Amino acid sequence: MSTLTQQLDIRQLGINPNHWYVVARSSEVQSSPLGVTLWNHPIVLYRDNSGVVHALEDRCPHRQVKLSHGRINVDYVECAYHGWQFAPTGECVGVPYLADNQKLPTCQIRQYAVKEKDGFIWLFPGDTAQAELLSPLGVPEWEHLNYIATVSTIECQAHYSFLIENLMDMHHGHLHEKYQAWASAELKDLQENANQVDAHYQAQSYYKIDKIWSISQLFFPGLRRLHPEPLDVSYIYPHWVSTLGEDFKIYCLLCPVSETVTRAYLIHFTSLNAFWRLHKLPLWFRRFVKNSLFGSAQKLLDGLVRQDVKMMEEEQQAYFHTPQQRGYELNRALVSVQRLMKSQALIIKN
Repeated sequence: MSTLTQQLDIRQLGINPNHWYVVARSSEVQSSPLGVTLWNHPIVLYRDNSGVVHALEDRCPHRQVKLSHGRINVDYVECAYHGWQFAPTGECVGVPYLADNQKLPTCQIRQYAVKEKDGFIWLFPGDTAQAELLSPLGVPEWEHLNYIATVSTIECQAHYSFLIENLMDMHHGHLHEKYQAWASAELKDLQENANQVDAHYQAQSYYKIDKIWSISQLFFPGLRRLHPEPLDVSYIYPHWVSTLGEDFKIYCLLCPVSETVTRAYLIHFTSLNAFWRLHKLPLWFRRFVKNSLFGSAQKLLDGLVRQDVKMMEEEQQAYFHTPQQRGYELNRALVSVQRLMKSQALIIKN
């Protein structure tokens, strides 16, 4: 590791903007503009008349108010203050009180590369030319009929590094008590490259989804029985992916809001792959089962998130109080994760 990389304060790192981040769920972008923030940049999302999502700087250049306060007029976003209209390119295309002897202002606001994929809105805050060369991580299980999804939104008053460390450190299962999905995690192997860290743990899982009644374990803790399962977690910058045995797949899709605020979407998938008889049923029925069971792990997932957020926000407050104080770290996976975060931030610094 270079001297400069070592000197970077992990709690003050910026982000590498040349990656796809998740700024909203598809269901959150409806008939009105939606304001979001990605690393201190206010952005307005909206759907045009065809349902296509667009992303612009959330700022009317006339009086600098937020366009997200306005409305959609066919394919344009219209400012609430004076009714100025802007095309998906960021160009001003209409002023309702424009006189015959006046020309439209040549002001331009920034357009962001944006994609709607797998139930989420992915945004590329960096170089638009780079956006064409890279693909969003994606969540292929979102539409797959063999996976039941639950989504919990993480709203955390802390730097994103605290969330990534929490997700990669499987020893913190001690925190979760009745919400705990795993126990006795032991780090067995670790790989890393310029964009990814893979940590392979061996753990004890509380769940085994191998019979039709197994789903009830999500609702009745007394039915859970510990058994060994591999627990694999990956930091694929800037997002996180995990698998627990063959039954569960979890994603955490990040939207770092600022140096001290992080938003993320935690997506939990329960696999139905073991139920081979279910796979022979009509597609419409399998879709009905998938949709009916959406959110079946909500109580479990929200409980985990609440406990984690409380700890991460305490970590942030401790950093505010004594930023020079460093904790003792015994999990080597976190050393690799911090190295990756620093190297990605350094790419932009250089």
